Amino acid sequence: MRFLSIGECMAELAPASTSGQFHLGFAGDAFNTAWFLARMNPDAHVAFFTGAGTDTISDQMCAAFTDGGVHTDYVQKFPDLTVGLYLISLNNGERSFSYWRGQSAARRLADDAEALAGAMENSDTIYFSGITLAILDAPGRATLLAELRTARDAGKTIAFDPNLRPRLWTNDAEMTSAIMEGAAVSDIVLPSFEDEADHFGDADPQATADRYLAAGATTVVVKNGEDDVLFVEDGATGIVPVIAISEVVDTTAAGDSFNAGVFAGLADGQTLNDSIALACRLSGLVVQGKGALVPVNPEAVKG
Repeated sequence: MRFLSIGECMAELAPASTSGQFHLGFAGDAFNTAWFLARMNPDAHVAFFTGAGTDTISDQMCAAFTDGGVHTDYVQKFPDLTVGLYLISLNNGERSFSYWRGQSAARRLADDAEALAGAMENSDTIYFSGITLAILDAPGRATLLAELRTARDAGKTIAFDPNLRPRLWTNDAEMTSAIMEGAAVSDIVLPSFEDEADHFGDADPQATADRYLAAGATTVVVKNGEDDVLFVEDGATGIVPVIAISEVVDTTAAGDSFNAGVFAGLADGQTLNDSIALACRLSGLVVQGKGALVPVNPEAVKG
């Protein structure tokens, strides 16, 4: 399996056990999915397409990719830019985030259409998210979508998580329009119902699935928190129950790890139903740990 994830990875400052001190890490939705997939399928070629600077923290980020089993073949280097940063604040256990993206090289990941095309040509499955679209300017977004459309026409599998983040967009109309453009070039769409209901007004998960199928997707997997996962594949609908978790510690990468579980199962030749069940088990383990990148034992997840 040759898997390409396209998006942003940021430097993360998370509170350490000593007050006023922070731990430096690296995370971001598209990268998180690649990282978990590399854990679940160590024999797969998992690569991340993004932008980075040429400074020390950019080098540290790329080293973190390699350490996580994620290939850096397609990291675009921009000497005048660096890595975006976010800081986690805790208040009685609740997390809030402050972001600095102004000098993030990832915002220019779609500057080179030829580089995008080459990376996609060397991949089987290509994954991106609504955050990937949000951080790009209009020309970059158009370039990315055009290359994804070309790759899909060439037989590549395109997967998309809408991952709606209103604060990254000028307004809701811009966001929802771009999200539907992303869905229109995708084979697999992996939305989260709560967000979809808030911004598209979907009455239920089936309405979410129907909207993305109408946009051009052939497979839709609707995540719904602790409730059942609904999926539609080639016109057939199914439901996968979610196992209740007694103690949820941190939901940061719940959806990202879920997506990785789906891809891992499909790469192993499992049915979509069984791949979703695997994804539920993986996500269930991840939310019981702290932070985005929670170490997991693939064999324990696969059962």
